Amino acid sequence: MVYCTCLYIHIESAMIIGGGGGERERERDNNTAITENKIMLFPQFVIVVIDSTDRERLAVTREELYRMLAHDELSKAAVLIYANKQDLKGSMSAAEISKQLDLTSIKKHQWHIQSCCALTGEG
Repeated sequence: MVYCTCLYIHIESAMIIGGGGGERERERDNNTAITENKIMLFPQFVIVVIDSTDRERLAVTREELYRMLAHDELSKAAVLIYANKQDLKGSMSAAEISKQLDLTSIKKHQWHIQSCCALTGEG
């Protein structure tokens, strides 16, 4: 059986969906563990949506991203960052966001940043 789990973080509303908590008792495979008689899935992907017009919140986003990636449960998770609102004047480019988040320093996770516009579906 193939598990595809994801942790999705929407920065604009600070909403976190997915993940799980608890201590690992024994591992089932690379992506699951049994905790308190419940099966817990370890996310394989972290998806972060960034408001490309909100420069002030980018420092907090960076701190939270690195704090999240330090957790053992996310050790094998790949990271996808959507640089949303690219249609708006004054929005930061994906390259600028990448530099501000210091994405090149992420060595233990595969990552990708994608420019997008949720309203038009581009990206």
